[in-house]
Amino acid sequence: MSSLTKSIPVRDRLLLAGAQLMDEAGGPDVSTRAVCDLAGVQAPTLYHHFGSKEGLLDAVVSHGLRRFLDEHRDDADRDQVDPIEQIRQGWDIHVRFGLAHPAFYAHIYGHVERGKQCGVVADVELMLLQALEPAARRGRLSVTPAAAAAQILAASSGVVLALITDPSDQPDMSLSERVRDAMLSSITVPAASRAGPGRRRSTTAAQPTPASAAVALAAALDDDSPALTTTENALLRDWLTRIANPQPGRR
Repeated sequence: MSSLTKSIPVRDRLLLAGAQLMDEAGGPDVSTRAVCDLAGVQAPTLYHHFGSKEGLLDAVVSHGLRRFLDEHRDDADRDQVDPIEQIRQGWDIHVRFGLAHPAFYAHIYGHVERGKQCGVVADVELMLLQALEPAARRGRLSVTPAAAAAQILAASSGVVLALITDPSDQPDMSLSERVRDAMLSSITVPAASRAGPGRRRSTTAAQPTPASAAVALAAALDDDSPALTTTENALLRDWLTRIANPQPGRR
């Protein structure tokens, strides 16, 4: 196996080598030596850039996911698009990514240890939080963005693993659609209908709930607002979190 061209920056060569070997192996079972040989570097160089082989593979998967999202996302004006529709589209792209790169998913979930989260999962949660913030500010979430991100990630990754391991030639993609819509229904508030030309605003439009209002206010709060002290801001956020995530039996 020939090394990658030396004209490519070292870090990029390591990422490309890791991705190529993971695809060829069908999973994360690639050796540090193989990665270094393909990248044309010594092992200390890999450790300098990524800390460990696991750190490199985490970076490979995160980089691949971000590129996939960038290539498939809709570049329409996001301020004019329903934020829940953006989340729905993001779910679908995530599922397509998993099916297109099962070896990457094997790295994320192939060696699960209690209490130890793959670095890629943290990156995905951060991306989800960023996508959920607009929905929270518009009062469209019935739970906090953090809670919504955790639930979406758990459900979508379960769907991807189920579809990857489906023994049929044509996995049932409607499974993803059903789980996606059920999940979104459980964490969102329907948008108020808007009156079109010659039409009256619907009287059945959904009204904000205490939870969605608390989530929206928490998302809109400015940590540096002069209206509240640091202590008051923290206390208000705590109250809003309790309203958004009521605990059974608490009085």
